[in-house]
Amino acid sequence: MAKEAQQQVSYTVEELVAVNPYNPDILADLENYVNEQVSSQKYSLDANLCLLRLYQCEPERMSPPIVARILIKALMAMPAQDFSLCLFLIPEQVQSEEQFKTLIVLSHYLETARFRLFWDEVAKNRSLLESVPGFQQAIEAYAVHVLSLTYQKVPRAVLAEAINKEGLALDQFLEYHVANSGWAIEKSQGRSQLIVLPPNEFNHPELKKNASDSVSYEHVTRIFPVLS
Repeated sequence: MAKEAQQQVSYTVEELVAVNPYNPDILADLENYVNEQVSSQKYSLDANLCLLRLYQCEPERMSPPIVARILIKALMAMPAQDFSLCLFLIPEQVQSEEQFKTLIVLSHYLETARFRLFWDEVAKNRSLLESVPGFQQAIEAYAVHVLSLTYQKVPRAVLAEAINKEGLALDQFLEYHVANSGWAIEKSQGRSQLIVLPPNEFNHPELKKNASDSVSYEHVTRIFPVLS
């Protein structure tokens, strides 16, 4: 019954956003929905953007803690560009506050794959980031995504730095992905581990389909009358 009620609340908020997104009367509902997204580890970019737009119209009602949670959830959605979309709706004077400056720096480090600097900054701001469950796991997934675009075989040390794990925690992370994600582990000549990542069109360019080498059947049938 509680789960059904929670689903009904979520549906109602999404409906309000779709039907009447500029009504300031829904502002409190949207703020509550941000907190619900945090506690239940759900995410709605549309609802969050709607709230930020309402804050633009009602700046005196802006809640910095709510805005911070929206930006943290947007960071967790990378590689999607949600963070930039949200930041665009936040006034510059608000962005200059310390917690938002920190989040902007973190976003820059992630976009440029400077993971060591990112995790160092996270360590300095744990009270801000640990308030949103799932943050560590979401960034780990993003880091793995970035590595998979670059490497066929990634050195263990590079992976460890990207996901901020070492020792037993890293071993368990590797065991999980070997069992569930198609990873493999081999020894390099220096006896250090290399993690073999599944092939994709980025780390194996030969897998990328060349659109110029293929012509659809529909395109060919359209050419026939011209040639006849």
